[in-house]
Amino acid sequence: MRLAAPPKHRPVRSEQIILFRVSGQLFAVSSASVQEVRSVDSLAGAAAEIASPVLKKVKHIVRRGDKSLYVVNGAMHFGLPLTPGSLVFILRRTRTALLIDGIDKMSAMTMLQALPQAFCHEERQWYRGLTALDQTVVPVVNPEGFLTPEELALLDASMPHAEVLADAAENGTELPQ
Repeated sequence: MRLAAPPKHRPVRSEQIILFRVSGQLFAVSSASVQEVRSVDSLAGAAAEIASPVLKKVKHIVRRGDKSLYVVNGAMHFGLPLTPGSLVFILRRTRTALLIDGIDKMSAMTMLQALPQAFCHEERQWYRGLTALDQTVVPVVNPEGFLTPEELALLDASMPHAEVLADAAENGTELPQ
């Protein structure tokens, strides 16, 4: 008589996430994709208002060393009622900073569900998927989904030429025509 091998238990892979709110709605982002969290007040001196914004969701630019970051208003991006944001996520490997209302908590995500087919337009780029925490379904944002390459090109084209040259040289991107 041969005994069945015991089931192999794979360790549950988890990812650290930050739960945050925009206009009262709960979202999650991988903590690895957030380089820094700053208060709006602490960025006041570093942020410049864009004179005539080409995208309604981007009204400020922050200069970080030799790089320009566009501040995306989370409420406008997600089509939610406007609220005065109090924190800004500086996102890694992007030229984006995200204006949010506040952070709820840090948590661990053990499962990321694919987006349902109901997510069928630009929101498919906004989210990596959905997760369930404490019996609440939470959308997990894609840090690269706040500004498309076309939107970045449009923003770059609207900026003073010297700033665009510096960013293009650093990022190895083509200059807008």
